[in-house]
Amino acid sequence: MSIIKHKEQRVGIFIDAQNIYHTAKNLYGRRVNFGEVVKSALADRKLVRAIAYVITSEAGDEKAFFDALTEMGIETKTKDLQVFSSGAKKGDWDVGLAVDAIKLAPKLDTVIIVSGDGDFIPLVEYLQINEGCQVEVVAFAKSSSMNLKEKCDDFLDLSGDAPRYIIGFGGNKKRRGKKHVEKK
Repeated sequence: MSIIKHKEQRVGIFIDAQNIYHTAKNLYGRRVNFGEVVKSALADRKLVRAIAYVITSEAGDEKAFFDALTEMGIETKTKDLQVFSSGAKKGDWDVGLAVDAIKLAPKLDTVIIVSGDGDFIPLVEYLQINEGCQVEVVAFAKSSSMNLKEKCDDFLDLSGDAPRYIIGFGGNKKRRGKKHVEKK
C-alpha cells in the first residue's frame, strides 16, 4: 500500500490494549513496548490523542502498567472485567474505541487502530467513507483479520521488527526506559 504520511497530518491512535497484550503473550510469551508502537505508528506526524483501552482485572494489579502508559503520553480508559454468574469473564472496549474514533475523526486526518480484531472493519470503512480519514492498522499480522488488513489504508506488522516492539525479545533488554544489564 502506498500512502502519504506527512508531518502536518493530525493523528489519533486508538489502542485495543487487551488484543495487543494477549497476542504478544501468546506469540512471544512477552509484553509489548507500547511506547515504541506509538512512536512507529505516529511516524513523526502530529499526535492529537493516543488512547489505550484497558481492562481492570479482579486482582486490580494493573496500576503500574496504567501508570507506565500515562508516563508515555498515552491516555488510559479503564473498564472493570465483567464476571458472569456462570463464571465466564468478558472484557473488551470495541464499542468504546469505535465511538471515540468516530467522535474525534473530524479533528483528525489519520486514525490508527492498534488491534488486529476484524470487528473493527465497519469502523475502518465508516472513517474512510464518511469522515475522509486515512485509516492505518498496527498489529501482529499472524493474528490479524485478513479482511481488516485489506480494508485499511496501511498495515504495520509488529512481528516484522519484534525486537523493537516486544520487551526482552531477541536481545532487547530495555525495560521502562532503563537499561538492563545482564549478569555474566
